[in-house]
Amino acid sequence: MTGKVIRWGLALLATILVALGSLGMLLQPYSFRGSLIDPPVPATDFTLVDQHHQPFRLSEQRGKVVVMAFGYTLCPDVCPATLAEFKQIRRLLGRQADQVQFVFITVDPERDTPTRLGEYMQAFDASFRGLSGDMTELERAWQGFGVYHEKQFLDSAAGYLVDHTARVYVVDVHGNLRLTFPFGTATQDMFEDIQYLARERI
Repeated sequence: MTGKVIRWGLALLATILVALGSLGMLLQPYSFRGSLIDPPVPATDFTLVDQHHQPFRLSEQRGKVVVMAFGYTLCPDVCPATLAEFKQIRRLLGRQADQVQFVFITVDPERDTPTRLGEYMQAFDASFRGLSGDMTELERAWQGFGVYHEKQFLDSAAGYLVDHTARVYVVDVHGNLRLTFPFGTATQDMFEDIQYLARERI
């Protein structure tokens, strides 16, 4: 009888220890994979035009996580790779995908018309917003997020390429710049951080 009681007691103790361990994991703060901006800073607001000729104002996206990349449609490497990652992240988000807006802002407004951006977004995901606009608002967006861009002229039909910042920027549901991801961050790491932010509420 005593042995049975001891075994029962040990089993109960093991159950309690497992439960406490699980609770401890739940209570631990989330550890972001991307570059956390702490404390968060209000994201620079801007108004641009998307591929449907509709205005897109960043401050009007409150309640959603906004994931932004800056680039151009003739980019040979970084931009298609980044948008392919966005497509994969959106798929992984499943039902949460409606709580996240993926945005691509041109650094080549001379060539990236709304029509051209629309064709480019369609090749990845039609829900992505491809943004262009007047130079004043574009400069505001570029400078607000510290985006570098410079033409590199070529002796070819393309005319030029554009060197540009390859970092991804994440604005949370409160309109704060919360995270950035350097180019080459693992897609799974980006997904987990974005998914975590999508669970937050205003």
